[in-house]
Amino acid sequence: MSPETTRPLWHGRTLALIGILLVAFNLRTAVASLSPILDLVERDIPISTALVGVLGMLPPLCYAVFGIATPVLTRRVGLEPVLVGALVALVIGSAARGLVGSAWWLFAASALTFAAVGVGNVLLPPLVKRYFPDRVGLVTALYVTALSVSTFVPPLIAVPVSEAAGWRASFEIWAAVALAALVPWIALLVHPRRAVPGELPEEAEPGLLRHAFRSPLAWALATVFSVAGFNAYAVFAWLPSMLADTAGTGAAAAGVLLALYAAMGLPVSLVVPALATRPGRVRAMVAVAGATIAAGWAGLLVAPGGPAWLWVALAGIGPLLFPLSLVLVNLRTRTHAGSVALSGFVQSVGYVVVALGPVAVGLLHEATGSWTAPMMLLLATAAPAVAAGLVVARAGFLEDERSPRR
Repeated sequence: MSPETTRPLWHGRTLALIGILLVAFNLRTAVASLSPILDLVERDIPISTALVGVLGMLPPLCYAVFGIATPVLTRRVGLEPVLVGALVALVIGSAARGLVGSAWWLFAASALTFAAVGVGNVLLPPLVKRYFPDRVGLVTALYVTALSVSTFVPPLIAVPVSEAAGWRASFEIWAAVALAALVPWIALLVHPRRAVPGELPEEAEPGLLRHAFRSPLAWALATVFSVAGFNAYAVFAWLPSMLADTAGTGAAAAGVLLALYAAMGLPVSLVVPALATRPGRVRAMVAVAGATIAAGWAGLLVAPGGPAWLWVALAGIGPLLFPLSLVLVNLRTRTHAGSVALSGFVQSVGYVVVALGPVAVGLLHEATGSWTAPMMLLLATAAPAVAAGLVVARAGFLEDERSPRR
């Protein structure tokens, strides 16, 4: 877009910017706010190990399902109405988590909450395109930063709030934050001069999407994405329990360490896109991710009573594979249709695998009675990450696999 058509960031669209940032801030709070206070919740509501694992797999499953359903619904209803509906569901689900009286009601409230988050994940990029076509890069960076902050703030405050006012109050805080996110979008819906062009979520070209299922590049990229998510969601479900059992870490300290794990994603998400444009740098980043995943889990296995913050920080660097895989979706496609197809394949396949992480870790722990086997599983994920990373590091394009250029 030319400089003449670039408007000041706040000019005529303040509500949209505030709304986008508030939505982004709500997209990870529900995931990160449960495990630090799980022991406190279990004093009132017995929760089996299997159900904890299922709760951990709910977010990626909801993201996969609603990643498919949201574009269809939005084309029929519109961006803002679907978003408002999702935010209402998020408020209800978040509030209900603080009111539940049984484990299964906690499951139902969490499912509603994560379904709403899944819709928000899909809608944020087209909302940025719709309201900020001249500032896509800047606004995207702002909302990714808000997303990262919302990942490490809940573990920091969950235990102090729960100890001061009860674990139910810890959930209700996030219902209030979700309610605040509703305000600008309702205002935009009723604004009499809300005349903006409609940018809707695109659907992948069927031919390219079918080709992705036969593409070594697509499967390698899905593997890289899956390893990052498999580790992250297993950690969010189980790290406080792991630290409590293996190192005697208290609930508040475990929450801080979980926040440290999440916070490691903020600097890497800012650096990775700038480094990913050269194949040599991609190989280097894959090697760093594999090494830090292995080192972090090896440290927790061998010396859990040692510098736990160091092992957690190292393990937290490994998920740099997540922003790397998202950047490579565009770098490994020639066309917009190819990008949409590769993104849809990678995220659909990836989130199914990611959903297995919390369950696999929980079942291994229940079967063995210790955290050794689960930690060894997470350490072992470094191997497929490196192998697949070497494939995606090679220069090449999805479209060329189907129709080689001459």
